[in-house]
Parts: sequence; C-alpha cells; structure tokens
Amino acid sequence: MADPAFIHVVYIRAPLQAVWDALTDPDQTAKFWFGTAITSAWTPGAPVTYTRNGKVDVTGRVLEADPPRLLRYSFVHTDLYPAWHAEGESIVTYQLETEGEATRLTLIHDGFPDASGVRAGVSKGWAQILSGLKSLLETGRSLDLDPGR
Repeated sequence: MADPAFIHVVYIRAPLQAVWDALTDPDQTAKFWFGTAITSAWTPGAPVTYTRNGKVDVTGRVLEADPPRLLRYSFVHTDLYPAWHAEGESIVTYQLETEGEATRLTLIHDGFPDASGVRAGVSKGWAQILSGLKSLLETGRSLDLDPGR
C-alpha cells in the first residue's frame, strides 16, 4: 500500500500572480527554498530542475500548467540521495485560489511508495518552504531556517 499524499494549505496575503511568480521564478525560489533555484519553462513537458549549491538534486517534468491557478509536475531526487532516488517519481501539485485579500495555496505531494523516506522528508520540508514563501511575500523577508534541523 502506498503512503498517503502530503497536503498543506497556506493563506498568503498577496495577489494570486505574486504567489505564482514566487513559485516559478528561480531568483525568488532561492530566497525561500534554502538557496534552491527551481528552473523550468513551466509548460507541459518542460523539464523542472532544482539546483542548490551548484548541484542538481531534484528533476522532473511539467505535467500540467494553468497559470496562475494550477501547476503539477513530477519530482524525483537525483542520485545525490541514493535511497530517495530509488523511490522514483512522485507528483507535486500547486492549486492557487483567491480568497478575499489572500491567496489560498494548496500543496499536494503524492505518489509515494509504502514506507517512503521522501514523504517523511517532505513532511517537514514543505512546511518550512511554504512558511518561508508566506513570510517573503508578506514582509519582504524569508525565514532563516536550517533544513537540516
């Protein structure tokens, strides 16, 4: 039996387009994603690359894109993380909706195998990443969190 999806919802006091831009602009992702620049053309079939400290640690392909409301892509760790790489591909989905003066961002990360080490890791990582995104867009400053803690 596969591990359940990881789902996280956050409300960000920022326009929909600003949240989309922060999630898809490598200069902005580096500010709240522990220095990780995420690059892609963000069109179906385009490659997705996570680069941190000059090394690619996650790759994938855009599966679906409907800017600025929906983005879905595959996610697989490179062999920098052999155990997580062996788990293969999982799927990341961002759903963005306007609610009053905020954007409701729903993150769904699913497709994990049973007893997934990736799921265990993202359970902590996504909360930190999305908190950093919220802080950056609401205050202009990201959070100084150490992902190794």
